[in-house]
Amino acid sequence: MNHDSYGDDYIRGILDDVRTIAVVGASPDWNRPSSFVMKYMAAKGYRLFGVNPKAAAAGEAINGGPAYARLADVPEPIDMVDIFRNSEAAGAVVDEALALDPLPKAIWMQFHVRNDAAAARAEARGIRVVMNRCPKVEYSRLNGELGWTGVNPRVLTSRRRKLSP
Repeated sequence: MNHDSYGDDYIRGILDDVRTIAVVGASPDWNRPSSFVMKYMAAKGYRLFGVNPKAAAAGEAINGGPAYARLADVPEPIDMVDIFRNSEAAGAVVDEALALDPLPKAIWMQFHVRNDAAAARAEARGIRVVMNRCPKVEYSRLNGELGWTGVNPRVLTSRRRKLSP
């Protein structure tokens, strides 16, 4: 799989196929990107579970639901694991996902998160992988919602622009 470019059909296939999403690295803080993603995807009909060991130990809620310490603690099968951790930590999250029964259908790594070795391990087990993308952005792009806010979906990038001198 070429993880530098994903076709719309591949992304749409994942988003159409999954119903439950575990967000690893989800924050209990309402103003964090993980919280925005969880709220948006829940509004689109997905069932979301926040995975954050510190929040779980403190008994904090994430987006109105309990925080889970690890993927195995989520009380129902997980269709997709959305990783809000750094690239190095993504490997351990993928390994944790590979220990689940049943296996998730997809592993999704957020903007700036890429771990090719972890992706290869997941793909070897038949799991679809997306890296350096956001499911919220992709869902809204594929459904024409990005244009509502004036964003041109063909030039969206996670890279910072370099200012000319």
